[in-house]
Amino acid sequence: MESEDHIDNTLNHLFRQESGKMVAVLIKIFGTENIEMAEDVVQDALVSALETWKYRGVPDNPKAWLYRTARNKAIDILRKKKHSKTIDFSDPERKLLTSEYTLTSTMDNFWKEQYIQDDFLAMMYACCHPDISPENQITFILKSLCGFSTKEVARSFLTSEDTISKRLYRTKEYFRKRKIRPKIPLPDEIVDKTKTVLSTIYLMFNEGYNATHDDKLVRKDVISQAIWLCKSLLDHERTQLSEVYALMALMLFHTSRVDSRISEYGELILLSDQDRDLWNKELISQGNKYLNQSAFGESLSTYHIEAAIAYQHCISESFTKTNWKEILVYYDLLLKIDNDPIVFLNRSLVVLELFGAEEALKTIKKIEDHKVISNYYLYYAILGEIHERMINPNNAVDYYQKAIKLTQSQPEQRLLKRKIARILN
Repeated sequence: MESEDHIDNTLNHLFRQESGKMVAVLIKIFGTENIEMAEDVVQDALVSALETWKYRGVPDNPKAWLYRTARNKAIDILRKKKHSKTIDFSDPERKLLTSEYTLTSTMDNFWKEQYIQDDFLAMMYACCHPDISPENQITFILKSLCGFSTKEVARSFLTSEDTISKRLYRTKEYFRKRKIRPKIPLPDEIVDKTKTVLSTIYLMFNEGYNATHDDKLVRKDVISQAIWLCKSLLDHERTQLSEVYALMALMLFHTSRVDSRISEYGELILLSDQDRDLWNKELISQGNKYLNQSAFGESLSTYHIEAAIAYQHCISESFTKTNWKEILVYYDLLLKIDNDPIVFLNRSLVVLELFGAEEALKTIKKIEDHKVISNYYLYYAILGEIHERMINPNNAVDYYQKAIKLTQSQPEQRLLKRKIARILN
């Protein structure tokens, strides 16, 4: 008999990879006015798997088992609801679901592999309707299509679970009232709508790469999910946009360094101290391939430039040999596209390496009054580093202590405390 840990791990993997696809298919069957019904069927299927596999073991094809179970539960619901107004059977795709003669074969057609990916992408794009706020779009995709819990989504947004629940309710109400029909956008719409999808994927990746509230700085399950979502866009010919290739390259470059970022004791290791022999050369090579593939069309996105910056770090033999001049050029280009204070803050670190602490301090003072960074831990952590290099220990400690109060990441807090201890000793 297989261990409960093996069963739990198998289910958790399936949940991340397949729950969104099942929800998308079930929403197509039940309609967007019945999103919760679709989610409930998926949850029931997962519970059935947990209960059954405990005694019978994991089946040879767990994905097929889960799909079949969800399909059968959906059939039970359709039989019970066929005389009610809960499901709109007047829709041409659902008319055949009301007859026992055509119910099974029609349901089988919904669950064909070649249609499932289309339904999944269609639902992702439906979430990007212009009448839904960007934050609600991203929240809904993370929760309903990516298998994230309300708590995990709240963590990604640095907000409360109650706020996330309200966003989800408003989005579901929007779908319910308007009965939006999910579809992959037309060519003239696809670029703009893909921007929101990519923002969601990047937000997910950043939460996995640098978890904001978790005791573990790196959450490989979230990283894997983000990369998988991006790959799902690249696997569809209509969504093979240059920005998608660029984001894939960026995520692979960062992921290649994951194993060197954390010590065996779970402590954060700065880029300057990382063992570059631990960097995954295969992922760097794949990232370079995707970056080259992104070089088409007239679009130059922030993902292209961020990927170019990450690539410079990946190919450098050591921290001291990093091509900071090239990276500074990329940051200046990035600021022309998006005058983001966080980008400017990261640029100050490049200035620190190129021109020293005093020049970096002059640079960072240009944004000291910006509201976005006034409560951002990295702003104070960088100021601490600058003052430490300027041999201003009291100022450095003060800034590090402010940074500690503003981050909920325990590995980051421990790193900052180690810096303080180094100064005081």
